Amino acid sequence: MQAHGFGPWANAEPSTPRKINFDVVSCGLNSGKCSEVVLAKRFICVVDSFTMEASDSEPLNTEPMDTETAPSTTRRRRKKSMVWEHFTVEVVSDGCTRACCKLCKQTFAYSNGSKVAGTSHLKRHIALGSCPKIKNLENQQLALASATRIDGDTSDPPKKRYRTSGFVNVFDQEESYMYLAKMIIVHEYPLHMVENPAFVCFVQSLQPRFKMIDVNAMEGEVLSVYHKEKQNLMQIFGTMLGRISLTIGLWTTSQTLGYICVSGQYIDGDWKLHRRMLNFMLVSSPHSENALSEAISVSLSEWNVKTKLFTITLDNNCSSHDIYSANLRDHLSNKNTLMLKGQLFVVRCYANILNVVAQDVIASIHGIVYNIRESVKFVKASPAREEKFAEIALQIGTPGAKALSLDVTTLWNTTYLMMEAALEYKEAFTFLETCDDNYNEAPSADDWKKVEVVCTFLKLLYDSANSIMTTIDQTANIFFQEAWKVQLELTNGTSSEDTVMSSIAKEMHEKFDKYWKDCSLVLAISVVMDPRFKMKLVEFSFAKLYGEDSGRYIKVVNDSIHELYLEYVSQPLQLMPAYVDRGEANHMNGNDNNPPATPNSTGDGLLDFDVYLSEMAVNQSTKSELDQYLEESLVPRIQGFDILDWWKLNNLKYPTLSKMARDVLAIPVSMVGTGCSIFGSGTGSRVLDDYRSSLRPETVEALFCAKDWLQYLPTMTVEPPSTAIVKLEL
Repeated sequence: MQAHGFGPWANAEPSTPRKINFDVVSCGLNSGKCSEVVLAKRFICVVDSFTMEASDSEPLNTEPMDTETAPSTTRRRRKKSMVWEHFTVEVVSDGCTRACCKLCKQTFAYSNGSKVAGTSHLKRHIALGSCPKIKNLENQQLALASATRIDGDTSDPPKKRYRTSGFVNVFDQEESYMYLAKMIIVHEYPLHMVENPAFVCFVQSLQPRFKMIDVNAMEGEVLSVYHKEKQNLMQIFGTMLGRISLTIGLWTTSQTLGYICVSGQYIDGDWKLHRRMLNFMLVSSPHSENALSEAISVSLSEWNVKTKLFTITLDNNCSSHDIYSANLRDHLSNKNTLMLKGQLFVVRCYANILNVVAQDVIASIHGIVYNIRESVKFVKASPAREEKFAEIALQIGTPGAKALSLDVTTLWNTTYLMMEAALEYKEAFTFLETCDDNYNEAPSADDWKKVEVVCTFLKLLYDSANSIMTTIDQTANIFFQEAWKVQLELTNGTSSEDTVMSSIAKEMHEKFDKYWKDCSLVLAISVVMDPRFKMKLVEFSFAKLYGEDSGRYIKVVNDSIHELYLEYVSQPLQLMPAYVDRGEANHMNGNDNNPPATPNSTGDGLLDFDVYLSEMAVNQSTKSELDQYLEESLVPRIQGFDILDWWKLNNLKYPTLSKMARDVLAIPVSMVGTGCSIFGSGTGSRVLDDYRSSLRPETVEALFCAKDWLQYLPTMTVEPPSTAIVKLEL
C-alpha cells in the first residue's frame, strides 16, 4: 500500500513514494468483522501512529537533492509531539539519546542507534501524575482552593481526576450544572435561557458532551446552590461570638403581593464586618400591622438567632408601630434579648433620610428646576448653540468653571450638580433670553436666589452621602458626626434673618429633626466606642447644638452607655488567658508607660490559674473597663485608622467592653451596603420585575439570597479547581 499527501510525506515528490507495509488482520482492518466506517477510522488511527513515530524518529529527506551542492549532514525535522514541551533530548553515548523531564530531571530511554522508543511512556509520565513535581503542584493548588473557600464551607474538595490522554480537558457534567446555576444567579439571567437555541448551540460548541437541562431541572440546581450556601452560613451563625442586627426592606410586585427582605449584619471573631441577606419572603400585605413582626419572627427562628438580636434598621416606609407589635415585643422581652430596655431596638436608615430630605426640597422648587433643565437642554441641543452660549459667557465675564450637565430625575445628586453648574451661568442665561427669540426659559432673579439657598443645603447632604459611601467598613461610629453636622446647619438655618433661607431650612429641618431625635442616642453610643473620640466628641457636639441645655443631653448618653455596659457585665464572659503581651495594644492606645504584662501561659496547663488571676484583678480594680477606657487619652486621629483592628488588639485588655463594642459597631445605620450608591437607594418600595414576580416564592428567595452570598465566595473570582489542575497537568 502506498500513502501520499499526508503525514511526514505530505510534500514528497510522486516519483519517490514511501511504502508502508502492515498486516491488515493484525491492525484490525478485517472487513469481514467491521463496517466500512469502522474500517476507515481504524485506518486513520494506524496511519496516525506511523505519522507520530516518523515525526519523532529520523525522517526521510523528501526534498530532491543536488549531489554536488547537498550538505554533508542531513537536516532533522522539528519534533511535533507535545511531550517535547516538557522534555529535552540528551546525548548519552554514540548514537544513544535519553529524554530528560524539564521538571523533575528524570531521564527515559529515547533512542539507541536506529531504534526509537517513541513517546508513549513520556506522555504517561506527564499525564498520569508520575512526575513528583507535578504532584506537588497539584497538592498546592488543592490546598489553595481549600483555603480560599468561604468561612464554614464544608463541601468536599474537588476529586482528583486522571486522564487517558495528557491533553484532554477534564469534564464533569454535575460540576458544569453547578457553575451554570451560579452564573444564572449572579448575573440575574432568566432560568429559561437554558432552552434558548442560540445559547444551547454556544455551549455545545464549547463542550459537545455537555447535556443541556430544561427549566425545571435548572430551577432545582439553583435551589441546590441556595441550600448548600445556606448551610455554610448557618454554621457561621452557630459560632458567632456577638449579636446580629437586622435590616428590613420592602419590595412590591405588579400584583397586590409584596416581599420583605431581611438582612443581618455582624462582626465575626476576627473583627471583620459582614452583611448577609437572610430571607426574601413573600407576604400578602407588606404594609399591614403584623407583616413585619411575622417576617422577623420567622427569620429569627429559621436562623436560630432569637437570643442574638440586637437592633433592627428600617427604611422610610416601615413604621415603628409594626416592629413594636405585641407578639414580637412580648416574645423578645420574655427571652430577655432587648438591650437597654429596647431604646436601641429600632434604627432609622441614614441613607433614606438623606434622600427624603433632598428630594422633598427639590420638589418644593420643581418649577424652577424644570426651567433650569429646559435651559440646559436648549444650550446643549446643538454645537452651534453651545458655541454661542460660550461666547456670551466669555463676553459678560462669567467664569464657567463647571460644564453644564443634564440630570437624571430619579437621582437627586445629579439634579443638585445640574443646578450648581447652572448657577455659575445665571447671567449668561438671562442675556441669552434677550438675544435669542427661541429661548424663554431663563429663571428670574428670585428663582436663582432660591436655587442658591437650596444648593447650599443640598451640598451638606451630598458631602455627607459621599463621605459614607467612600468608607469601606461602614461601622456605626462614622454616622454621628455626619448626622450632627447636618442637624447643626439646618438648626442654624432656621434662625437666619434671610426669609428665603429660613423657610427652606425649616422645611428640611422638620424632617431631619425627627430622625435626629429617634437615632441620636444610638449614634452617640456608637461614636463613644471610637477610641479617637469617646465622650469628648459628644460633649463638643452637644454644646454646639444645644447650648446651655447640653449637659442634660450629655448625661442621657453617659447614663445609657453605663447601663448598657452593666448589662454586658452580667453576662458570662468567655474564658481566655488573662495575661498576654500587650505592648502593641498599649502603644496604639497611647499608653506606652504601662509595664509589660506576664507572658501568655497557654500550653502549660495553667489556664485555670490565668482565670483565677483575671478574677482577682477584676475584684481588686476600683474602676470598670468602661471608666478606664473613657479616662484614658484619645487615640490620635491618623489617616487609615481601623477601629475594628484597634478593638481586636485591645480585646484582652477590655474583654467585656469589647463584647459591647462588637455589637454596637455592627449596627447597620445605613441599609445601603458598601459599594452601592446612596443616591439611587430611593425613598419608596423597590419593585420586583414581572419575570421574577411570576416565579415561585421559594425560587425568588433562592435567587436573591444566593446572589448575595455568592458575591463573597473566592471561587466566583478565580478559575474552577478542575481547570486549574488541568493546566498543571499540561
